[in-house]
Amino acid sequence: MRAETLEALNAERAARRAAVLVTDIADGAQRLVTAAAIAADPLAPELRRALASGRSGLIEADGRQLFLTVQVPPVRLVVVGAVHISQALVPMAASLGLAVTVIDPRTAFASPERFPGVDLVAAWPDAALSGPVPVLDRYCALAALTHDPKIDDPALAAALRAGCFYIGALGSRKTHAARLARLAEAGLSEAETARIRAPIGLDIGAVSPPEIAIAVLAQVVQALRRPETAA
Repeated sequence: MRAETLEALNAERAARRAAVLVTDIADGAQRLVTAAAIAADPLAPELRRALASGRSGLIEADGRQLFLTVQVPPVRLVVVGAVHISQALVPMAASLGLAVTVIDPRTAFASPERFPGVDLVAAWPDAALSGPVPVLDRYCALAALTHDPKIDDPALAAALRAGCFYIGALGSRKTHAARLARLAEAGLSEAETARIRAPIGLDIGAVSPPEIAIAVLAQVVQALRRPETAA
């Protein structure tokens, strides 16, 4: 690999941006395709599929064998609300290799006893999600689960502005309609707030906290692996 290619790849990694290294098996020629450049690339469909799967592998294009080395940032799940659903959701998400953070300013809920070994932030979302190093980006999913507008709304607004690949919120359709009105007053457009999955989770008839957690996690995986299904 040429030094300039490695330098460019490391820059994408450091910035938590996806990229694909395309290697021609016949002659070893390499080129780096960043996520921003995929749309204009002749291999765009293949590159998108590779990024969605997160897996490197061989493809054939124009009679040549190419190896696609996929660089995808580790996926984060930010859970807003240290509630019963979160207690079920966190270990399931961790078992899939997701890096999980739980945010809740209510220290009676956000306690190490209820969430052992979890990255737990007992702070208001607008404080927890701001700072010199971005917490949210396009490789983050955010699930807002408190039912409290003072906690959920700032987190949802931050996730929308950061372009998170998945944004979900607990609540009925009536609750969500009121939420949309508040977010509009906060300056978010209808096109932006249309990205919020609410009521959260795939419609599997979930009732209990563990069932709701399964529905939420399934929807997160769907948004990650099949982005064409995104609302």
